[in-house]
Order: sequence, then C-alpha cells, then structure tokens
Amino acid sequence: MSGHGTPIPMTSHRSGPLTGVAEVPGDKSISHRSLILGALSVGETKISGLLEGEDVLDTAKAMQAFGAEVVNHGGGSWSVFGVGVGGFAEPDNVIDCGNSGTGVRLIMGVMATSPITATFTGDASLNKRPMARVTDPLALFGTQSVGRSGGRLPMTIVGAADPVPVRYEVPVPSAQVKSAVLFAGLNAPGKTVVIEQEATRDHTERMLAGFGAEITTEDTEEGRVITLTGRPELKPQVIAVPRDPSSAAFPVCAALITPGSDVLVPNIGLNPTRAGLYYTLQDMGADLTFENMREEGGEPVADLRARYSPDMKGIEVPPERAASMIDEYPVLSVVASFAEGKTLMAGVKELRVKESDRIDAMAKGLRANGVTVEEGEDWWEVAGLGIDGVPGGGTCESFLDHRIAMSFMVMGMGAQNAVSVDDGSPIATSFPIFESLMGSLGAKLERTAG
Repeated sequence: MSGHGTPIPMTSHRSGPLTGVAEVPGDKSISHRSLILGALSVGETKISGLLEGEDVLDTAKAMQAFGAEVVNHGGGSWSVFGVGVGGFAEPDNVIDCGNSGTGVRLIMGVMATSPITATFTGDASLNKRPMARVTDPLALFGTQSVGRSGGRLPMTIVGAADPVPVRYEVPVPSAQVKSAVLFAGLNAPGKTVVIEQEATRDHTERMLAGFGAEITTEDTEEGRVITLTGRPELKPQVIAVPRDPSSAAFPVCAALITPGSDVLVPNIGLNPTRAGLYYTLQDMGADLTFENMREEGGEPVADLRARYSPDMKGIEVPPERAASMIDEYPVLSVVASFAEGKTLMAGVKELRVKESDRIDAMAKGLRANGVTVEEGEDWWEVAGLGIDGVPGGGTCESFLDHRIAMSFMVMGMGAQNAVSVDDGSPIATSFPIFESLMGSLGAKLERTAG
C-alpha cells in the first residue's frame, strides 16, 4: 500500500472466528522519537522493532537530510549515527513528511533552535492540518516561520541563531506540541519549562531521560510541569521498540465483535498515557485481559488477549481519558455500534484536527452503515445496535486517514453486510501489514475495483 499514490478501494466481509497471534508493528510514537533522538546523540543508536510504515520512513529520510547517518539493516533493525544537539546541517531540499503530523511537528521543534532554514511539505491531508499550534510556541525561542494561510504547509522554518529558553503552557492537550517545545529547548541555554493541564503521552520525557538529558516532571497546582535543562550531550542508546497500542486496537476490537474470536496480541506497550482504550473496553464489558505484564526499556508492556464479547454495553467515556486514547476513538465508535445502548465520547475536539475531521468522517461512515450518531463540536454519541444489529452495506470515505480506513474494515468483519472504503492506501502510513495480518487471523478483506 502507498498512502501517496493511486487510491485502493477495499471491502471487508463478515468473518468467521478470528483466531491466532497478531504480531502488530512497532510503536509509531516511539519509532519517530528513536530516530530523532538518535540523530541528536553523539555516536550510534541501535534500534530494533522499528515501525517501517511510511510515516516513520519519512522521518528517517528527514534525519538523513539534516546530516545524520541512518542505516536500515533489515527486519526492523536500524542504526542512527547522530550529529549531536545543535549539530543539524541545513537540508538541500524540501522535507516531505508525507502524512505524518507527528513527524513534521517534532522535526520542526528539533531544528527550531539551530541557525538553519528548512522547508516542510506533506501529502494532501497533512497540508490541510494546522501548524500554528507548534510554530507559535517555537516563535518564543526566536524561530521564524512562513507558510500558507491558516499556518499550513508548505512552510519554511528559519531556526533561531540565538535561542532563548521558554516557559510555555500548552493550551490544548497535545503530546506533539509539548514534544516540539522540549526538543527546541535542547539547543537553548538554561531551562525550558512546559506546563500541561492534562497529562499527554510521555514518551518524549521518558526517552529524553534515557538519552541523558536533564529533565524533571512535577505535578503542581499549576498543572504538570516539565523542566528541561538545555544543551546536554545526549548519549546513544539501544532501543527495543514495543509494539504499538494504537495498531493493536484494530485486531483487538475486531475480535470483540466477531463471533467465536480469540486473539492474542503480544508485547504491547501499555504506557498509562496511551492505554485508555483498553480500560474503556473493559468498562463496556469486553472480554479483554492483560497477560504477562512486565517492563521493557522503561515502558510497561503486556500481552493482550481479546475474545468475542456479545454483551458489551454503551457507556459515557470519562473525558479525562481523551488524551490517552485520542487516536482510538474511531475504532471505539465501531465497537460502540455493536454494544447495547448509547456510548458518549466527550472532550474530544482534538479529533477535529487530526489527519481528517475524525468525528465527521466516522459519523458519516457509521450512518452509511445504518448506525445513528449525534455529534457536537467536542463530543459525539453512538447509538449501539447490539452485537448482531449493525446492517453494514455502506461505502465510506477514508479522507486520506489511515485510522478511518482501518476502523471501517473492522466494522465489516462483524456487520451483516460488507463494508467498503473508497481508499485504503493511507493504511500504509502506520500499519503496512494490516491486510496480511488480519487475513492470517481469518478476516476477509479484499481490494476492489475503483
């Protein structure tokens, strides 16, 4: 699959039992950060289990463009020979970040406090997404940015020649914004402080500490206060990337709604700032268990076992969980369609500015398959039809969004009639083996004529 090329219409048919072991790809968030922090270290960082989806590969190319040596040894094994904090060279060409909002925002932060200039672009979806949420705080360091109207790509970033440290309160929960500011603070003198009212995924803080940065986190009345001391020498690391909990969501949710299913998804990262979906599914009555819980590389890890769950109930998802499961709401809304009663998801306005407006995209697709959805600016509610009550039969627009496409492929596995998407090609950005993996479990997916 290619998220940049010809559309690939896909159809998902009602499946028999899904059974077996689902070896999902490496964590996307950790994969991006491993490449970036390796490039900022002095020496060789060795990475195993790297997600080799298009988003992460675009970040690897970007690190090469800024002067790091990046070597692919095959089988998810990579080496990055870094140039040190402040050692980025000016790239010769435009940096194409494809579909990756995480990649472009983090890389903007990394280069923002070096005296170099770089121009960023992406695919049609990424070029619609707002960048001011990152470029505004980066301007406080002395960085300049020029882009299209509305702060959109293509955009040129002029790094600060004499950066100053920043104290910044993140206005909306966003790990990307927080991380961009912290990465910019690496090459600024003194202490850069980020304050977030609501905790977001903390991979950046954990990994910065692991690479040798001086970073502290404190919960105060003001919020969660993260303090980074600038201009450290980062030490190269050996990183085993855990498997991605956001990718694991798809085989897990498919198993819950497909009769007779029993699927094991091993080695899943269960960082508390990422695991909200799984606790929500348990609250709904899903037969979902955590086995062999352990810690690897500073991150909690477990094997997830998901079994067919015909008696799930709709719930009100606690809004405070939103940041820990923001990418999983699309597939959660599919599961909610197969539950009894209504599921309310509130505090989710961030979904409006993802790869697509995910509330709008899912609402349209769910309605096309016979499900009633109510929505507001920052909430939506799905009226469940019970485990055998989803008609299906609709064709949904993916809006160049990998999670929308995969969510509707999951819906088709349990619906009465097949569910189609107009374009499954974006799936390659985060889960390039989705088709083959789901097929190995017993799913019936096919590429259909456009």
